[in-house]
Amino acid sequence: MNKYKITYWVTTGLFAAFMLFSAYSYLTSEEMKGAFTFLGFPDYFRIELAVAKLLGALVLILPFAPKSLKIIAYSGFFINIVSAVVAHLAKDYHAYGFIVFSAVTLALSYYAYMHLERQNVQPKTEI
Repeated sequence: MNKYKITYWVTTGLFAAFMLFSAYSYLTSEEMKGAFTFLGFPDYFRIELAVAKLLGALVLILPFAPKSLKIIAYSGFFINIVSAVVAHLAKDYHAYGFIVFSAVTLALSYYAYMHLERQNVQPKTEI
Protein backbone atom coordinates (compact mmCIF):
# COMPACT_ATOMS: atom_id res chain seq x y z
CA MET A 1 0.00 0.00 0.00
CA ASN A 2 1.45 3.37 -0.90
CA LYS A 3 1.80 6.30 1.46
CA TYR A 4 -1.17 8.18 -0.04
CA LYS A 5 -3.55 5.28 0.58
CA ILE A 6 -2.31 5.00 4.15
CA THR A 7 -2.61 8.75 4.66
CA TYR A 8 -6.09 8.75 3.14
CA TRP A 9 -7.46 5.91 5.25
CA VAL A 10 -5.87 7.03 8.52
CA THR A 11 -6.92 10.68 8.23
CA THR A 12 -10.34 9.87 6.77
CA GLY A 13 -10.95 7.28 9.47
CA LEU A 14 -9.98 9.71 12.23
CA PHE A 15 -12.02 12.52 10.72
CA ALA A 16 -15.08 10.32 10.14
CA ALA A 17 -14.87 8.92 13.68
CA PHE A 18 -14.67 12.43 15.07
CA MET A 19 -17.66 13.56 12.99
CA LEU A 20 -19.68 10.51 14.03
CA PHE A 21 -18.86 11.19 17.68
CA SER A 22 -19.74 14.85 17.13
CA ALA A 23 -23.10 13.94 15.56
CA TYR A 24 -23.86 11.56 18.43
CA SER A 25 -23.03 14.18 21.04
CA TYR A 26 -25.15 16.79 19.21
CA LEU A 27 -28.12 14.47 19.57
CA THR A 28 -27.56 13.20 23.11
CA SER A 29 -25.57 15.73 25.14
CA GLU A 30 -27.25 18.48 27.13
CA GLU A 31 -23.90 20.27 27.20
CA MET A 32 -23.84 20.44 23.40
CA LYS A 33 -27.43 21.66 23.38
CA GLY A 34 -26.35 24.45 25.72
CA ALA A 35 -23.33 25.27 23.56
CA PHE A 36 -25.54 25.70 20.49
CA THR A 37 -27.87 27.95 22.48
CA PHE A 38 -24.89 29.97 23.75
CA LEU A 39 -23.60 30.40 20.19
CA GLY A 40 -27.03 31.69 19.15
CA PHE A 41 -28.21 28.79 17.00
CA PRO A 42 -31.78 27.42 17.07
CA ASP A 43 -32.23 23.90 18.41
CA TYR A 44 -33.30 22.44 15.07
CA PHE A 45 -29.94 23.47 13.55
CA ARG A 46 -28.14 21.17 16.01
CA ILE A 47 -30.20 18.23 14.75
CA GLU A 48 -29.74 19.16 11.08
CA LEU A 49 -25.99 19.45 11.59
CA ALA A 50 -25.87 16.06 13.33
CA VAL A 51 -27.66 14.37 10.42
CA ALA A 52 -25.43 16.12 7.88
CA LYS A 53 -22.28 15.05 9.75
CA LEU A 54 -23.52 11.47 9.96
CA LEU A 55 -24.27 11.29 6.23
CA GLY A 56 -21.05 13.10 5.25
CA ALA A 57 -18.90 10.80 7.37
CA LEU A 58 -20.52 7.74 5.81
CA VAL A 59 -19.91 9.08 2.30
CA LEU A 60 -16.23 9.65 3.08
CA ILE A 61 -15.58 6.19 4.50
CA LEU A 62 -17.64 4.11 2.07
CA PRO A 63 -15.26 3.12 -0.75
CA PHE A 64 -18.06 2.72 -3.30
CA ALA A 65 -19.47 6.23 -2.83
CA PRO A 66 -19.33 8.24 -6.08
CA LYS A 67 -16.62 10.86 -6.44
CA SER A 68 -19.22 13.62 -6.80
CA LEU A 69 -20.72 12.78 -3.38
CA LYS A 70 -17.28 12.68 -1.78
CA ILE A 71 -16.47 16.13 -3.16
CA ILE A 72 -19.80 17.43 -1.84
CA ALA A 73 -19.03 15.93 1.59
CA TYR A 74 -15.56 17.47 1.66
CA SER A 75 -17.05 20.84 0.66
CA GLY A 76 -19.75 20.60 3.30
CA PHE A 77 -17.26 19.74 6.02
CA PHE A 78 -15.02 22.62 4.93
CA ILE A 79 -17.96 25.03 5.18
CA ASN A 80 -18.84 23.54 8.56
CA ILE A 81 -15.33 24.08 9.92
CA VAL A 82 -15.11 27.66 8.62
CA SER A 83 -18.55 28.39 10.09
CA ALA A 84 -17.49 26.93 13.43
CA VAL A 85 -14.45 29.21 13.51
CA VAL A 86 -16.61 32.25 12.73
CA ALA A 87 -19.22 31.32 15.35
CA HIS A 88 -16.59 30.71 18.03
CA LEU A 89 -14.76 33.95 17.23
CA ALA A 90 -18.01 35.94 17.27
CA LYS A 91 -18.85 34.72 20.77
CA ASP A 92 -15.25 34.66 22.03
CA TYR A 93 -15.70 30.96 22.79
CA HIS A 94 -12.24 29.40 23.10
CA ALA A 95 -12.77 25.80 22.03
CA TYR A 96 -10.44 25.64 19.06
CA GLY A 97 -8.64 22.33 19.66
CA PHE A 98 -11.35 20.24 18.04
CA ILE A 99 -11.67 22.69 15.16
CA VAL A 100 -7.93 22.59 14.43
CA PHE A 101 -7.88 18.78 14.64
CA SER A 102 -10.85 18.61 12.26
CA ALA A 103 -9.33 21.08 9.80
CA VAL A 104 -5.96 19.32 9.67
CA THR A 105 -7.37 15.80 9.27
CA LEU A 106 -9.89 16.99 6.65
CA ALA A 107 -7.18 18.77 4.65
CA LEU A 108 -4.85 15.74 4.74
CA SER A 109 -7.69 13.40 3.80
CA TYR A 110 -8.71 15.60 0.88
CA TYR A 111 -5.12 15.98 -0.33
CA ALA A 112 -4.53 12.22 -0.26
CA TYR A 113 -7.91 11.53 -1.90
CA MET A 114 -7.21 13.93 -4.76
CA HIS A 115 -3.73 12.49 -5.26
CA LEU A 116 -5.16 8.96 -5.45
CA GLU A 117 -7.86 10.11 -7.87
CA ARG A 118 -5.25 11.71 -10.15
CA GLN A 119 -3.28 8.46 -10.16
CA ASN A 120 -6.35 6.46 -11.18
CA VAL A 121 -7.66 8.87 -13.82
CA GLN A 122 -4.59 9.87 -15.78
CA PRO A 123 -3.71 7.17 -18.28
CA LYS A 124 -0.12 6.50 -19.19
CA THR A 125 0.64 7.73 -22.65
CA GLU A 126 3.62 6.51 -24.54
CA ILE A 127 4.80 7.89 -27.82
